[in-house]
Amino acid sequence: MSTPTTHGEEASVGPAAAEPDAVQPEAPPEVGEPAPADDVPASPQHSKPASGGGALRILALLVIIGGVVLMVAGGFTWYVVRDQLKAEQITVSDDADRFGGDEVDGPFTAYEQARVINKHALEASDGLTYAQLEQDDPRRDTVMTASFLRASLYTSVVSFGVAFFAFGMGILMILVGWALMSVNKRLNATT
Repeated sequence: MSTPTTHGEEASVGPAAAEPDAVQPEAPPEVGEPAPADDVPASPQHSKPASGGGALRILALLVIIGGVVLMVAGGFTWYVVRDQLKAEQITVSDDADRFGGDEVDGPFTAYEQARVINKHALEASDGLTYAQLEQDDPRRDTVMTASFLRASLYTSVVSFGVAFFAFGMGILMILVGWALMSVNKRLNATT
């Protein structure tokens, strides 16, 4: 706002020359002045957690619980598959490369018995697979049954593998959860 002067020049009106009833803006604080402590809002950097918990602790507990669940599930699956195989009372053939005469109750014996079944089926069919045999060939039923038995044994081998993987991942998750708990304790000790 400017006002004309007697000499035709314009003079600017400052806060001192302003009307007395007008509200004047406050001057900004000087650059080096710290803000009063009452005006600083509490933020996560300036406040200590109320308890030793926090999101990291909760995450660590969830990871540990998940690890325990995986270990239990993996162990349970392993023993169920093993018990089902034992109930079938299958014995590895004596002409197997390994485990001949042993009971089929684990992944290695199941795999070896599946290989021997394939060997016997190919011997019985002169090296032909089920798909290569004529439909009226009497050996086709034998080769088909051998194929089903092998598939069942290989399925148990895969089940053992999945159970072992779950158990191992459970151990890994427990270790990760323990490490997260250690990090959480160190972070709480520094605050």
